Amino acid sequence: MGGTIQTIEAAIAKVFVGKKQVIRLLLTGFISGLHVLIEDVPGVGKTTLARSLSASLGLDFSRIQFTPDLLPGDIVGMNVWNQVRNEFIFKEGAIMHQFVLADEINRASPRTQSSLLEAMQEESVTVDGTTHGLPNPFFVVATQNPSSFTGSFHLPEGEIDRFGISFSIGYPEENDEGAILARFQVDDPIEALEPATEQGEVLELRALVRKVHVEDSIRDFIISIMRKTRESSHLHLGASPRGSQHLQRAAQGRALVEGRNFVIPEDVIELAVPVLAHRVILSAESKMQGRKPSNIVQRIVKQCAVPVGIE
Repeated sequence: MGGTIQTIEAAIAKVFVGKKQVIRLLLTGFISGLHVLIEDVPGVGKTTLARSLSASLGLDFSRIQFTPDLLPGDIVGMNVWNQVRNEFIFKEGAIMHQFVLADEINRASPRTQSSLLEAMQEESVTVDGTTHGLPNPFFVVATQNPSSFTGSFHLPEGEIDRFGISFSIGYPEENDEGAILARFQVDDPIEALEPATEQGEVLELRALVRKVHVEDSIRDFIISIMRKTRESSHLHLGASPRGSQHLQRAAQGRALVEGRNFVIPEDVIELAVPVLAHRVILSAESKMQGRKPSNIVQRIVKQCAVPVGIE
């Protein structure tokens, strides 16, 4: 499976220039079954990265542009009256696809944002008491602008907690920006991107993640990190038990991406910030002092005893 992962990464790199670590984070989220939230300023490639992964995997893709007038029914679907059949029929919403890009999610109202909750957690949607299953695999990548931007709403804590991994992309390096200009000079390279794998292999990758071995000492390491987030005076709210599950699953995914069938401490250390920083809430004092959740999580990880003898 290592060759399959490398092939997928190479396909994405044909479109998304540089930032190999960012590509690996998104791929780790996908094969781990963890939905991803990308927060950054407009124009740095959030949508391009997501579309590149979808195309390289050959998945059924849907892009939902979140706007203030977007309604929950537009996302999950609704029952509409069919005059010919003289009955209500279910009209599928935009979420009924394998790969869903929720673009600029924080521009929609909190009510509309929350319509994603059941889908992300249960991989199904309920409309008028009837449950409709979602495709397999099902994966959500949401992008959002910084909350300081005009027209942005705050994501509810319950929704943020359902995103397994969150990260920013940042501006490209000088050489990479030159390559971007050359690559997009004539056409959008995404249009020519062919699937790098079969869907059967995609499902097999996701199944293999769960079989990646996790030593008890690694679990204790994760638990220690989680408990310190809940005890930290710098945080009003620490990471939830769902956060510890996501950290373990992401570590399994990273191990597989790195070509291993077992988790090492480095997997947990490298993923602690992407998995935990977006779901902890700063204390009022920390906000006044200008502290960042990512820095606090990093400090907490350094305070925990790292398991030895696992390489």
